[in-house]
Amino acid sequence: MSKNPRIGIILEPWESDSFLPEPVMAEFYRLSDSIHLVASSRFPDGEGLTGWLQEIRPEILVTGWTTPRLPEDLTSEVPDLRYVCHLVGSVRSTIPERLIGEGLLITNWGHSIARTVAECALMLAIAGLRGASYWTLEMHCRGGWKDRTTTVTGSLFGRKVGIHGFGGISQELRKLLVPFGVPVMTYSPSVPDKLLEEFDVTRAESLEELFSQNDVIVELAALTPKTRGMVNEELLRSIPRGGIFVNVGRGAVVDEEALARVARDGHIQVALDVYAEEPLPEDSPFRHLDHVLTLPHLAGPTVDRRQDAAWHGLENIRRYLRGEPLQSRITPEVSRRIS
Repeated sequence: MSKNPRIGIILEPWESDSFLPEPVMAEFYRLSDSIHLVASSRFPDGEGLTGWLQEIRPEILVTGWTTPRLPEDLTSEVPDLRYVCHLVGSVRSTIPERLIGEGLLITNWGHSIARTVAECALMLAIAGLRGASYWTLEMHCRGGWKDRTTTVTGSLFGRKVGIHGFGGISQELRKLLVPFGVPVMTYSPSVPDKLLEEFDVTRAESLEELFSQNDVIVELAALTPKTRGMVNEELLRSIPRGGIFVNVGRGAVVDEEALARVARDGHIQVALDVYAEEPLPEDSPFRHLDHVLTLPHLAGPTVDRRQDAAWHGLENIRRYLRGEPLQSRITPEVSRRIS
């Protein structure tokens, strides 16, 4: 690793504007006077990408959502390349698994986005309990207004919250829940007791206990072969009447046909940001049900906070230059989990 590394950045202008605003770019230029920024659209279907990389000979490559898929033989064609700093989440569409397995250093945004996802989960829980999506449509499209005798809304105060999974996002959500004074339970078998004690969270011994004993369920479990479809109709129907199911994790963890049936019955509110199939099909029942609040996978970093991921990437580049371990390192196992 050099003291003045050549750094290639492949992003579309709208990406670089939000991920790399002036303060961030200034830090990049403090690290190196050999920065090569190019628009992803210069390489349609990856054409010409290898030639450009061979021309600039980067030691570090910064990639994002629009970066073309890197060639399978990248490490042999561009032998100076040591580290790919991926500014976003999943690397599957950009970095071939072969490169990950070959030992090329790769990182992503890791938990730098955890607080914004947690913020969205909190917003969905509160808005869902209030019936915000229903009343927005009722007032905008049908001229509706509340009926004091029949309108039912809920508050987060006085509720019990269950979180499926207790990684970085769940930990940030726990912090945001503190002002509400709500008890929090989690089902996450691999998390040590000491961490749960630190965050004042009770361990559920089973998913059945988590769902049946809490009014607000937030889905944040990682998607693995074991968790795919794990949240079934029986679990969803065990949520106490008037509660809410919020998913900002992975859509495929849930049996979505079962979730649609439960939502149609009106037993609970549902608030979703993620789906097994994205974009959400136009004929999905989630688009038409009164008790469902939907977002189009917006829980990640808002435009104004995308720079958080870039600051995280910069810190990793500094770590790389100092020969220190990288945060949010992508291994083949991690790549499969976050796809």
